[in-house]
Amino acid sequence: MTLRIGVIVHGPGIIDSGYAKKIIEVLSKYGVVSCKLGGTMGRTAVIDGNLEDIIDISEKLLPSQSIKLLSNNNDVLFLLNYGKSTVTGHTFGYKVLGNAGNDINLVQIERPGEDDGTIIQWNEKSDVTLINSVATDLNLPVIKADEVKSLVKDLTGYDKNNSRIERKIAGVSPGENIMVNGTIVGKATSDELVIIGEDNHIVEMIGGIIKQHGLEKLGEVDLSTAIVKTGLLRKADNIKPRIIEHESNDNLVVAFLDHAAEDIYKYRDVDLLVSVGDDTTLLSSDILYRFNIPIIGITDGDLDKVVLEGFKHKDSIIIQVEQGNDDIIGHKIHDCLFDGKEKINIDDISTFTNSLLDVIDKSGLDYKFVDKQLE
Repeated sequence: MTLRIGVIVHGPGIIDSGYAKKIIEVLSKYGVVSCKLGGTMGRTAVIDGNLEDIIDISEKLLPSQSIKLLSNNNDVLFLLNYGKSTVTGHTFGYKVLGNAGNDINLVQIERPGEDDGTIIQWNEKSDVTLINSVATDLNLPVIKADEVKSLVKDLTGYDKNNSRIERKIAGVSPGENIMVNGTIVGKATSDELVIIGEDNHIVEMIGGIIKQHGLEKLGEVDLSTAIVKTGLLRKADNIKPRIIEHESNDNLVVAFLDHAAEDIYKYRDVDLLVSVGDDTTLLSSDILYRFNIPIIGITDGDLDKVVLEGFKHKDSIIIQVEQGNDDIIGHKIHDCLFDGKEKINIDDISTFTNSLLDVIDKSGLDYKFVDKQLE
């Protein structure tokens, strides 16, 4: 009987490094392989690597959701990840398996291109012969779940006392952005970070500085289940974007995106996107560049830098207004030009752009055009 192997690919690092493709080829020697992406930021890396036919990116899934789906039809699962450190990589696997279910036959391949790269046997029921064969192919040591748990248990997890939760975050470096469920809510000042919540709202950080505007955008959050990330979402410095030709709609479609941790990929079929917020604009510009779609970004210079390098379509326009006013202008544009809708049809992008600039002019605020957000 042919072995069925499910592969969950997480994050852009494992893809940008070339190891995702290499490991999938290795695993294909042992059985029939099916792959899904887990997480959001890896999508762009899959597109750049022209790997859509190998790694399924058709759904927006958390790693634990991909694990659960693939566990239904496969004999063994491999989780591929390239954490920024051993601690973050092992902690990630520990938490994901906890969310998916500890009885799942999961093997994690972590940081395969590094001296501290490992293969983690998360379940005692796993086929040791298979794991050892893959370990030999990749020249990686195999470690057991208990060894990993002893490393991460003291560095992660949370304490709950009635409505108060204190959540420890592992593998943090000073100066890194702190993201909760995709929204930047602060900046780390120490390598030890504790996020404190009361009544489903973040109220304090030990080892970090709160970004109040981020908390306002985030709203209520359950820190016991929230996805917390620190650092850059994609940090490879040799990215070569792959451009996919865009076919314009018969009636041009413009979409509006306001400070949201939305699935930006759902706008891949529009003809123009208006984005509000510095990091929203940076990510929208970078992602939609691959689909040959320009944006008009409304920013105020409060950039947290979530990617190392951002790409911008030649017809994109980034407008920087006075500090703290991007929201105000965004709301005016949404009301005046979109009539409160997410998408509208237009006849001409140039005419629409002039109408948008007219809204800003009538506000009386100073503004300037920014060539590139990351300088």
